Amino acid sequence: MDYAVRTRQLTLTYSGKEVVSNVNLNVRKGEIYGLLGPNGAGKTTVMKMLTHLVEPTAGEIEVFGQLLTDASYRLLGRMGTIIEYPIFYEKLTARENLDLHCEYMGYHDKQSISEVLELVKLHGVEEKAVKEFSLGMRQRLGIARAILTKPELLLLDEPMNGLDPLGIKDLRDLLKMLSKEYRTTILVSSHILGEIELIADTISVMKNGELVQEVSMDQVTNQTTDYIEITTEEMNKAVYVLDNYLSLSNIRVMDEGQLRIYDLSTPQNELMKVLITHGVPIQSVHKKRGSLEDYFLSILNGGGINA
Repeated sequence: MDYAVRTRQLTLTYSGKEVVSNVNLNVRKGEIYGLLGPNGAGKTTVMKMLTHLVEPTAGEIEVFGQLLTDASYRLLGRMGTIIEYPIFYEKLTARENLDLHCEYMGYHDKQSISEVLELVKLHGVEEKAVKEFSLGMRQRLGIARAILTKPELLLLDEPMNGLDPLGIKDLRDLLKMLSKEYRTTILVSSHILGEIELIADTISVMKNGELVQEVSMDQVTNQTTDYIEITTEEMNKAVYVLDNYLSLSNIRVMDEGQLRIYDLSTPQNELMKVLITHGVPIQSVHKKRGSLEDYFLSILNGGGINA
């Protein structure tokens, strides 16, 4: 199997404390790989090591089958990146910033500038100074710069930050197109789990600097659990009725008056009959399949899939 990125026991120590510990990533060529984890899990730090912005304390990074070293200029030239917040020359226009990027990357196809501005929906404002851009426009410009030189590997750290719902959809479609049509390998971190669920081929979950799970989205989809979700204003009463009259204990109380029932041994119509008979008001009831968010939370709480 061909890999675009592999890490072996990747570790980083700051002031005597390991902030990333023995991380082993396996990113296949041409796939979209989602790197998930709460704030402070180490996602950005891993990406900085992959782009050689930070040197690992221990371990190895392999990119396109070659070890990443201080002299890996050609390997780095095959990458496009957004790490943390994209920075630009504020007084220059969007087009001038991208033209400058072409110059220092040694990339001479200036027609690509117009193409990427069109792809990220910044056509018509390319002659506007970046200091006048909104947060969402800056993020779009950062994405344009990352894909400008047609990289083989795209590393995107929270690229959906600052984008409105339409911008998020546009980015989702763009990443899927780059993966499918150009076979670009994409490593993307995000806290918007629903979006990662729509695009990723493989995900990994980090917690406290460690990689606790790496699994294909097919496995997540096949092994997530069906459940019945009930919305009610009488949560405590609903739990009492389900426990005492139906002996259902495999339930979870969610936010906003939602209750999830994972024990499906009792038919849905029987559940409703018993709840209503005992005076529990029901606003809605739906049968659902577990999502990436459910899986993610189960991993953080010590559960998950044995890959």
